[in-house]
Amino acid sequence: MTGRNMATKLGSAASERPNILYIMSDQHSRRVAGCYGDPVARTPNLDRLAARGVRFDNAYSPSPICVPSRMSAFTGQYPYEQRCWTLQDHLGSDRPTWMHALGAAGYRPTLIGRMHSVGPDQMHGFCERLGGDAGPNWPGAPTQSLGPLAWAQGPGPTSLQRSGAGRSGYQTVDEETAALACDWLAAKGDEGVETRNPFCLMVGFLLPHCPFVADPKDYALFDGKVPPPSQPAPDPEHPWLARWRKDCGLEKTTVEDMARARTAYYALVMRMDRLIGQVLDALAKAGLDDNTLIVYCSDHGEQIGEHGHWWKNTFYEDSVAVPLILSWPGRVPEGAARGQVTNLMDIGATLIDAAGAPALPASHGRSLLRICKTPAPRWDNVTFSEYVTDATANWCGSEPTRQRMIRKGRYKLIFIDGYEPMLFDLETDPEEANDLAGVPELADIRSHLTAEVLEDWDPVKIAQEVRNREREKAILHEWASQTRPDQRHVRRLDPAESWLEPPVVK
Repeated sequence: MTGRNMATKLGSAASERPNILYIMSDQHSRRVAGCYGDPVARTPNLDRLAARGVRFDNAYSPSPICVPSRMSAFTGQYPYEQRCWTLQDHLGSDRPTWMHALGAAGYRPTLIGRMHSVGPDQMHGFCERLGGDAGPNWPGAPTQSLGPLAWAQGPGPTSLQRSGAGRSGYQTVDEETAALACDWLAAKGDEGVETRNPFCLMVGFLLPHCPFVADPKDYALFDGKVPPPSQPAPDPEHPWLARWRKDCGLEKTTVEDMARARTAYYALVMRMDRLIGQVLDALAKAGLDDNTLIVYCSDHGEQIGEHGHWWKNTFYEDSVAVPLILSWPGRVPEGAARGQVTNLMDIGATLIDAAGAPALPASHGRSLLRICKTPAPRWDNVTFSEYVTDATANWCGSEPTRQRMIRKGRYKLIFIDGYEPMLFDLETDPEEANDLAGVPELADIRSHLTAEVLEDWDPVKIAQEVRNREREKAILHEWASQTRPDQRHVRRLDPAESWLEPPVVK
């Protein structure tokens, strides 16, 4: 289609195209939300969004860690296809994203808050960016300080030991993000119908990512009300998971530490929900909610002690499954739930579909509008997720790993290079209490799913590519360490913004 024909098409369809509001949080466990059935969680704003739209009950992250998950959600490609596996990997600027596609269709995509992209490209198709991330653009550049909460934001016993009532600088950043988003929406509302074109706004929050430290008033609302994990660590435990547990120092934590951290996590989810509520209220106040397609999701989950694990980094449901809600008044049902297997990569395809934008040629994303409009469409209930590490950072553990998950229908198989796989029947065992990989009656299912995992994913080739990329990153890391390049779209953290109250002895 020529530029002139595209412009004519866009002009005639402009009134039919929706505004787009895409809200992404960081590390939100799907189970910790009222609309997903948690009786303790306080998420009234997500609950009302679900009541006005469609809740997806089997949505997955392309990777159970931040950067590869987000970059895959942008491009619709799996991590192995774009060589973006770890928190230190760059996404190439020549990879088209759904933001590029919407820009090609006449939108001007705007990002407020978190993106978590590594490298020189801090836009990846966004035309405007306000606020910023809490981490540096470059591995090797100085990291930001959370003061007394240093080292409490990632895998390790410190994040459980330094938990409880207090405040994290991440919350301050998110409060600023919400305020910027509200102001941006108010300005859009003031433009007037005659001059206003459909907008595309993505709002990125850091919460409820650890540190597991929450405002004292928020914390007090959940103190003594959050139950212990429903699933203990399996005995015996899969050897890779046992090794990962040791690498994370989980044997050093106490029941008191874990209870505080779980309580704080529920409080952080509530705080995030309040900020989302502010954005949704600003959208309504600006008179923009009637034709706005709203998406809420998180980049991955949080295990909060389930199966004896914390953070993400595994393929348990609490880590790799994500909340996903879609609302579009008059265009999708209200108060509906869908059980089809979906992926964050499907969101980009959905926005492209709604906007009439050009499809991304190499994307695996599938528009969710088909599922929304028809409860039982023809839909292939299969998706994949990857977890691949190198030896560049302490969060990677004691040895690199190459893992891939397939969810197909009722079954989930987890391939771990060098180890026996894991197999779960999520229909009869949604809590993943029983690993069925060794059950003789399921040998054919195990074999078929393993073959699908490895059909276009070669762990030997990936291991070599990761080693090559590791050598490349070593130079970039040292370059950033020595030259201290400028940081773009980074919100500077003041260590004084983070503090922790002494634990209450009961």
